[in-house]
Amino acid sequence: MQTLNKIKHVLIKVVRWFLFSLGIISFIIILLSFTDLPYNAYHWLGTSNSNSNKTPDVIVLLGGSGMPSPDGLIRTYYTVQAAKEYRNAKIIIAHPYGENDSLYQLRLMAKELIIKGIDSSRIKFAPLGFNTRSQAVNISEMCGNNKDKIALLLVSSPEHMYRSIKIFKKVGFVNISGLSAFEIPIDEEKIKDKQNTKDTRIKNLSLRYNMWSYLNYELIVMREYFAITYYKLKGWI
Repeated sequence: MQTLNKIKHVLIKVVRWFLFSLGIISFIIILLSFTDLPYNAYHWLGTSNSNSNKTPDVIVLLGGSGMPSPDGLIRTYYTVQAAKEYRNAKIIIAHPYGENDSLYQLRLMAKELIIKGIDSSRIKFAPLGFNTRSQAVNISEMCGNNKDKIALLLVSSPEHMYRSIKIFKKVGFVNISGLSAFEIPIDEEKIKDKQNTKDTRIKNLSLRYNMWSYLNYELIVMREYFAITYYKLKGWI
Protein backbone atom coordinates (compact mmCIF):
# COMPACT_ATOMS: atom_id res chain seq x y z
CA MET A 1 0.00 0.00 0.00
CA GLN A 2 2.85 2.32 0.89
CA THR A 3 4.57 1.50 -2.41
CA LEU A 4 1.42 2.36 -4.35
CA ASN A 5 1.17 5.68 -2.55
CA LYS A 6 4.77 6.48 -3.47
CA ILE A 7 4.14 5.61 -7.13
CA LYS A 8 0.98 7.73 -7.10
CA HIS A 9 2.89 10.62 -5.55
CA VAL A 10 5.66 10.36 -8.19
CA LEU A 11 3.11 10.24 -11.01
CA ILE A 12 1.34 13.32 -9.69
CA LYS A 13 4.67 15.18 -9.55
CA VAL A 14 5.53 14.10 -13.11
CA VAL A 15 2.11 15.21 -14.42
CA ARG A 16 2.39 18.54 -12.59
CA TRP A 17 5.92 19.07 -13.98
CA PHE A 18 4.71 18.17 -17.49
CA LEU A 19 1.74 20.54 -17.32
CA PHE A 20 3.90 23.31 -15.89
CA SER A 21 6.51 22.86 -18.63
CA LEU A 22 3.80 22.74 -21.29
CA GLY A 23 2.32 25.95 -19.92
CA ILE A 24 5.72 27.71 -19.98
CA ILE A 25 6.37 26.57 -23.57
CA SER A 26 2.90 27.64 -24.68
CA PHE A 27 3.37 31.03 -23.03
CA ILE A 28 6.71 31.55 -24.79
CA ILE A 29 5.23 30.51 -28.15
CA ILE A 30 2.31 32.93 -27.77
CA LEU A 31 4.64 35.70 -26.55
CA LEU A 32 6.92 35.23 -29.60
CA SER A 33 3.90 35.52 -31.90
CA PHE A 34 3.69 39.21 -30.93
CA THR A 35 7.25 39.80 -32.18
CA ASP A 36 8.95 39.63 -35.58
CA LEU A 37 11.23 36.77 -34.52
CA PRO A 38 9.15 33.95 -36.12
CA TYR A 39 9.07 35.68 -39.51
CA ASN A 40 12.76 36.63 -39.28
CA ALA A 41 13.66 32.98 -38.61
CA TYR A 42 11.42 31.88 -41.50
CA HIS A 43 12.95 34.52 -43.79
CA TRP A 44 16.48 33.48 -42.77
CA LEU A 45 15.80 29.87 -43.76
CA GLY A 46 14.65 31.10 -47.17
CA THR A 47 17.50 33.49 -47.89
CA SER A 48 20.59 32.30 -45.98
CA ASN A 49 23.37 30.98 -48.21
CA SER A 50 21.10 31.09 -51.27
CA ASN A 51 23.01 33.51 -53.52
CA SER A 52 25.45 32.73 -56.32
CA ASN A 53 27.21 34.85 -58.93
CA LYS A 54 26.82 32.12 -61.55
CA THR A 55 24.08 32.15 -64.19
CA PRO A 56 22.22 28.86 -63.65
CA ASP A 57 22.62 26.05 -66.17
CA VAL A 58 19.87 24.02 -64.53
CA ILE A 59 16.75 25.09 -62.63
CA VAL A 60 15.63 22.41 -60.18
CA LEU A 61 11.95 22.53 -59.20
CA LEU A 62 11.56 20.58 -55.96
CA GLY A 63 7.97 19.41 -56.26
CA GLY A 64 6.92 19.44 -52.61
CA SER A 65 3.36 18.18 -52.22
CA GLY A 66 2.83 18.04 -55.96
CA MET A 67 -0.12 19.46 -57.86
CA PRO A 68 -2.48 21.15 -57.33
CA SER A 69 -1.31 21.82 -53.77
CA PRO A 70 -0.59 25.44 -52.76
CA ASP A 71 3.16 24.90 -52.45
CA GLY A 72 3.26 22.99 -55.76
CA LEU A 73 1.50 25.82 -57.57
CA ILE A 74 3.59 28.62 -56.10
CA ARG A 75 6.83 26.74 -56.80
CA THR A 76 5.86 26.28 -60.45
CA TYR A 77 5.03 30.01 -60.62
CA TYR A 78 8.51 30.96 -59.40
CA THR A 79 10.08 28.38 -61.73
CA VAL A 80 8.35 30.01 -64.69
CA GLN A 81 9.76 33.41 -63.69
CA ALA A 82 13.27 31.96 -63.39
CA ALA A 83 12.97 30.04 -66.67
CA LYS A 84 11.97 33.23 -68.50
CA GLU A 85 14.91 35.10 -67.01
CA TYR A 86 17.45 32.34 -67.72
CA ARG A 87 16.30 31.15 -71.14
CA ASN A 88 19.22 28.79 -71.72
CA ALA A 89 18.76 26.89 -68.46
CA LYS A 90 17.33 23.37 -68.47
CA ILE A 91 14.61 22.52 -65.97
CA ILE A 92 14.51 19.41 -63.79
CA ILE A 93 11.29 18.63 -61.92
CA ALA A 94 12.02 16.48 -58.86
CA HIS A 95 9.05 14.64 -57.44
CA PRO A 96 8.63 10.96 -56.51
CA TYR A 97 6.61 8.52 -58.58
CA GLY A 98 2.93 8.34 -57.67
CA GLU A 99 0.88 5.20 -57.21
CA ASN A 100 1.75 2.45 -59.71
CA ASP A 101 4.93 4.36 -60.70
CA SER A 102 2.87 7.10 -62.32
CA LEU A 103 4.45 10.31 -63.62
CA TYR A 104 1.11 12.07 -63.30
CA GLN A 105 2.23 14.68 -60.74
CA LEU A 106 5.37 15.51 -62.70
CA ARG A 107 3.38 15.88 -65.90
CA LEU A 108 0.95 18.24 -64.16
CA MET A 109 3.83 20.46 -63.05
CA ALA A 110 5.37 20.31 -66.53
CA LYS A 111 2.00 21.21 -68.05
CA GLU A 112 1.78 24.26 -65.78
CA LEU A 113 5.20 25.40 -66.98
CA ILE A 114 4.31 24.81 -70.63
CA ILE A 115 1.00 26.70 -70.31
CA LYS A 116 2.99 29.67 -69.00
CA GLY A 117 5.21 29.65 -72.11
CA ILE A 118 8.11 27.34 -71.23
CA ASP A 119 9.37 25.10 -74.06
CA SER A 120 8.77 21.42 -73.22
CA SER A 121 12.19 20.48 -74.64
CA ARG A 122 13.81 22.21 -71.65
CA ILE A 123 12.04 20.01 -69.10
CA LYS A 124 13.28 16.74 -67.60
CA PHE A 125 11.92 14.60 -64.76
CA ALA A 126 13.74 13.29 -61.67
CA PRO A 127 11.19 10.85 -60.20
CA LEU A 128 13.41 8.48 -58.22
CA GLY A 129 13.95 10.44 -55.01
CA PHE A 130 11.50 10.11 -52.12
CA ASN A 131 13.00 12.87 -49.97
CA THR A 132 15.27 15.86 -50.58
CA ARG A 133 18.46 13.89 -50.05
CA SER A 134 17.56 11.06 -52.44
CA GLN A 135 16.32 13.63 -54.97
CA ALA A 136 19.70 15.37 -54.79
CA VAL A 137 21.47 12.03 -55.31
CA ASN A 138 19.20 11.25 -58.29
CA ILE A 139 19.92 14.66 -59.89
CA SER A 140 23.63 14.25 -59.16
CA GLU A 141 23.61 10.96 -61.09
CA MET A 142 21.73 12.63 -63.97
CA CYS A 143 24.46 15.31 -64.17
CA GLY A 144 27.29 12.78 -64.02
CA ASN A 145 30.87 13.97 -63.60
CA ASN A 146 30.02 17.54 -64.58
CA LYS A 147 28.11 18.40 -61.42
CA ASP A 148 31.00 20.45 -59.99
CA LYS A 149 30.85 22.65 -63.12
CA ILE A 150 27.05 22.98 -63.35
CA ALA A 151 25.36 25.98 -61.74
CA LEU A 152 22.06 25.06 -60.12
CA LEU A 153 19.11 27.21 -59.15
CA LEU A 154 16.86 25.46 -56.62
CA VAL A 155 13.19 26.45 -56.38
CA SER A 156 11.45 25.43 -53.17
CA SER A 157 9.50 26.71 -50.18
CA PRO A 158 11.36 29.27 -48.01
CA GLU A 159 11.63 27.02 -44.95
CA HIS A 160 13.05 24.22 -47.10
CA MET A 161 15.74 26.25 -48.91
CA TYR A 162 18.55 26.24 -46.32
CA ARG A 163 18.43 22.47 -45.94
CA SER A 164 18.10 21.89 -49.70
CA ILE A 165 21.22 23.89 -50.55
CA LYS A 166 23.21 22.10 -47.86
CA ILE A 167 22.07 18.71 -49.19
CA PHE A 168 22.95 19.47 -52.82
CA LYS A 169 26.38 20.72 -51.74
CA LYS A 170 26.89 17.51 -49.79
CA VAL A 171 26.32 15.35 -52.89
CA GLY A 172 28.92 17.30 -54.88
CA PHE A 173 27.36 20.40 -56.43
CA VAL A 174 29.40 23.56 -55.93
CA ASN A 175 27.59 26.43 -57.62
CA ILE A 176 24.13 26.58 -56.07
CA SER A 177 21.65 29.40 -55.61
CA GLY A 178 18.12 29.36 -54.29
CA LEU A 179 14.82 30.95 -55.27
CA SER A 180 12.42 30.74 -52.34
CA ALA A 181 8.70 30.71 -53.14
CA PHE A 182 7.62 33.39 -50.68
CA GLU A 183 3.93 34.21 -50.57
CA ILE A 184 3.09 37.89 -51.16
CA PRO A 185 -0.27 39.01 -49.70
CA ILE A 186 -2.38 40.98 -52.20
CA ASP A 187 -3.14 43.77 -49.70
CA GLU A 188 0.38 43.95 -48.29
CA GLU A 189 0.84 47.64 -49.18
CA LYS A 190 -2.50 48.59 -47.62
CA ILE A 191 -1.58 46.76 -44.44
CA LYS A 192 1.82 48.48 -44.33
CA ASP A 193 0.06 51.82 -44.72
CA LYS A 194 -2.29 51.24 -41.79
CA GLN A 195 -1.20 54.51 -40.14
CA ASN A 196 -2.63 56.59 -42.99
CA THR A 197 -5.57 54.49 -44.15
CA LYS A 198 -9.07 55.35 -42.97
CA ASP A 199 -10.24 51.76 -43.22
CA THR A 200 -10.74 50.58 -39.62
CA ARG A 201 -10.58 46.95 -40.78
CA ILE A 202 -6.97 47.51 -41.83
CA LYS A 203 -6.16 49.26 -38.55
CA ASN A 204 -7.50 46.31 -36.54
CA LEU A 205 -5.95 43.70 -38.79
CA SER A 206 -2.32 43.96 -37.76
CA LEU A 207 -2.57 42.31 -34.34
CA ARG A 208 -4.86 39.47 -35.38
CA TYR A 209 -3.20 38.82 -38.73
CA ASN A 210 0.36 38.92 -37.39
CA MET A 211 -0.37 36.82 -34.32
CA TRP A 212 -1.92 33.90 -36.19
CA SER A 213 0.52 34.16 -39.09
CA TYR A 214 3.50 34.25 -36.75
CA LEU A 215 2.18 31.29 -34.77
CA ASN A 216 2.10 29.40 -38.06
CA TYR A 217 5.66 30.54 -38.87
CA GLU A 218 6.78 29.27 -35.47
CA LEU A 219 5.40 25.79 -36.19
CA ILE A 220 6.95 25.76 -39.67
CA VAL A 221 10.34 26.88 -38.35
CA MET A 222 10.36 24.41 -35.43
CA ARG A 223 9.45 21.54 -37.75
CA GLU A 224 12.23 22.55 -40.17
CA TYR A 225 14.84 22.81 -37.44
CA PHE A 226 13.94 19.29 -36.32
CA ALA A 227 14.42 18.17 -39.95
CA ILE A 228 17.78 19.98 -40.16
CA THR A 229 18.91 18.28 -36.94
CA TYR A 230 17.83 14.87 -38.27
CA TYR A 231 19.64 15.39 -41.58
CA LYS A 232 22.73 16.58 -39.71
CA LEU A 233 22.75 13.48 -37.52
CA LYS A 234 22.39 11.30 -40.62
CA GLY A 235 25.38 13.05 -42.19
CA TRP A 236 23.33 14.33 -45.14
CA ILE A 237 24.23 18.00 -44.62
